[in-house]
Amino acid sequence: MLIKQKQLEGIMSGQISLAFRKWKKLAVKEGSLLKTSIGIVKITDITETDLSQISDDDAKKAGFKDLQSLVTEMTKFEDGTVYKIGVIYQSADPRINLREQSQISDEELDLVKDKLQKLDKFSNQGNWTTKVLKAIQENPKLRAVELATKVGKEKEWLKLNVRKLKNLGLTISHEPGYTLSPLGEYVLGSLPDKSPKN
Repeated sequence: MLIKQKQLEGIMSGQISLAFRKWKKLAVKEGSLLKTSIGIVKITDITETDLSQISDDDAKKAGFKDLQSLVTEMTKFEDGTVYKIGVIYQSADPRINLREQSQISDEELDLVKDKLQKLDKFSNQGNWTTKVLKAIQENPKLRAVELATKVGKEKEWLKLNVRKLKNLGLTISHEPGYTLSPLGEYVLGSLPDKSPKN
């Protein structure tokens, strides 16, 4: 479940406590924890609803100016059930503390390198981690579709695999694009350059 940055900030401040989605199939469960750019967001409850049952107050709790703005957004999607979803800020993302480290012990560094090697080993695309980290370093906040072109991959492949690097605390997501975290810079600086020369 993707949540826009503006809504995430509202959830963190407590101004936003609802989200509305129109899905053919329910994509989250009650009690689910979502990792987002502001930390962990918890799904507190999910109710099937109808646009006619949503109040102006509900719309504002979801970060919309008024009910009409929410209805306009929902009607962009032709098919599906409308869900009223309770959301609350749960806690900071542990990856944030991890990624802010600009230096780690040799033992911790070896663990990260081992995880990167496993990502390369089990990929049907061959070695990609160093190449993608280097591309992000050289092209900060470049749109995902353009960054994907630079590494010779599809956009969806890139987004999926950058998420794996993010889970290791090596990258930071922005709108648009990505940057290396302080930890990512440190780890990349310790890696042999396996990317092809231009």
